[in-house]
Amino acid sequence: MTASAQDVRDAAAKLQDQVVKWRRHFHQHPELSNREFATAKYVANYLKKLGLEVKTGVAHTGVVAVLDSGNPGPTVALRADMDALPVKEMNELPFRSQAMGGYNGKSVPVMHACGHDTHIAMLMGAATILSENKSSLQGKVKFVFQPAEEGVPAGERGGAELMVEQGVMQGVDVVFGLHISSDLDVGSVEYRDGGIMAGVDPFKIVIKGKQSHGAYPWQSVDPIVTSAQVIMGLQTIVSREIKLLDNAAVVTVGSIHGGVRSNIIPDKVEMLGTIRTLNPVARNKVYQSLPNKVEHIAASMGAEAEVTLPLEQSYPITYNDPALMSKMLPTLKRTAGEEHTLYTQAVTGAEDFSFFQQQVPGLYLFVGGKALDMPREKAPDHHTPYFVIDESGMQLGVELLTNLTLDYMKSAKH
Repeated sequence: MTASAQDVRDAAAKLQDQVVKWRRHFHQHPELSNREFATAKYVANYLKKLGLEVKTGVAHTGVVAVLDSGNPGPTVALRADMDALPVKEMNELPFRSQAMGGYNGKSVPVMHACGHDTHIAMLMGAATILSENKSSLQGKVKFVFQPAEEGVPAGERGGAELMVEQGVMQGVDVVFGLHISSDLDVGSVEYRDGGIMAGVDPFKIVIKGKQSHGAYPWQSVDPIVTSAQVIMGLQTIVSREIKLLDNAAVVTVGSIHGGVRSNIIPDKVEMLGTIRTLNPVARNKVYQSLPNKVEHIAASMGAEAEVTLPLEQSYPITYNDPALMSKMLPTLKRTAGEEHTLYTQAVTGAEDFSFFQQQVPGLYLFVGGKALDMPREKAPDHHTPYFVIDESGMQLGVELLTNLTLDYMKSAKH
């Protein structure tokens, strides 16, 4: 096999029906984070049939397989995430999910509402093509089927961070991953050098006041009113302190709890939130401003404030190595066509693929999953009950994973 785009395209087209079958199986049998037992078993059994060296139980339920060509060269890692979400599917697909699972002690419906089922199937497709052409490879391919990208249950660890700790990136030279997108046309790929997805920092704020009867607020130091002022003040960090032409950022309060009755002003309010940034400059600015704002607003109201910020981001910035992006851009254009290879703006969603990119240079791409006849504004969002993907888009994903591997191996100097 040569590395021509047509050769890979023909192989992916021949395999497309099987890739669709795999995707539908995973879609109909979704599993939550750190609970991907049947998914992992299904994947591992197939990879063993390909003759790969397979390791299971990585980061709880992850599967890692190695294809060794026997020829000298780099080790290329390809990653797919496997977990689903606690979402009830509202589509009328014949293979829709009716699965239930346990999430933080509750029984919940489960759905592949973010396309991870397609990611698994596409990586299995790429593993098939690369395995069938083992002798023409130069180096090794490590296929990483990762659990718990969506976040682990309370009190647990997992995902890419734990995979890194367990040595999955040892000996790897480069890592590639992709995400299907419900609002990007089938046949298109989006790329960006530098930060493509945000880093995430959770924060906690506790406002301490003085309790009183709700009828006599002058006897209180009201933490609820203080919290309202704090929340509004936090919005000015991005709108008035971040140079938005150069840096994007989000500061969101997503949870606020205080009080037990309508006629009692409580003595304490707790807020939980998230900071999302795309580079260290913006992150440092938010880290400086947030506690300063909170503490001074609280003091102006006669209250006290405790702000908890993590030393390290829960998810780092998903950062596409600029040199690697430049090197592999011709592969994207050759695979998808120049007119369908689109430079994209960064998004404030997050991805734990970023932990892999902290270890080795990596690229993370978006591949189209929207039917061409569907208006973009009507495409169902990710993480919603009506999320849907045009399965024909998976062929390009298989081609991209395969071509990125082949082309990197050919160009690498060792």
